[in-house]
Amino acid sequence: MYILAINGSPHRKGNTALLLEKVLEAAEAEGVQGRLLHVMDALKGQENPFCVACSSPCKEACHEKDAGLREACEALEKAAAVVLGSPVYFGTVSAQLKALWDKTRAIRTRRSLVGKPGAAVSVGAARFGGQETTLKALHDMLLVQGMSVVGEGTDDADAGHQGVCAQGPAAEDAFALERARILGTRLAREVKKTGS
Repeated sequence: MYILAINGSPHRKGNTALLLEKVLEAAEAEGVQGRLLHVMDALKGQENPFCVACSSPCKEACHEKDAGLREACEALEKAAAVVLGSPVYFGTVSAQLKALWDKTRAIRTRRSLVGKPGAAVSVGAARFGGQETTLKALHDMLLVQGMSVVGEGTDDADAGHQGVCAQGPAAEDAFALERARILGTRLAREVKKTGS
């Protein structure tokens, strides 16, 4: 049983990865294992990183050709919960994360993620740089898979908001780091409660 954090940034050690690591650290402190997946690793073997809807329903032809994508999708299906992270690119998620998520059509058909908890974190360069619109897009991605969106509120903190919004550099955003900790705690508790 693990929480899968998907780093939608092209940077393996950037602001988004840092927030996701903080979420996973808090979940692990609650006794739920975490796993970090970098979208760039999942897509690096793709001849065409974008879904072209080559079949309907999806027959996962692109998964057969690439072990990285196949392993990423298997990890996603086996996860008890998912937290998506993205930098803000023109007010929404990175193209890399969207490209990976578009290749999960078969997972949606199998309903593998329905009812599982999902959450989101975003990082922008400016104080009001599109973090909340990015969270909304991330939530939409989770909802299309039938997941239950979890915010970063807990009964021993406060009600929270939509998710974690940081202003880069994230390592200097104490409020966002604390919200990431709370989100990890909440996700771990949801996983234990639902037994997903």
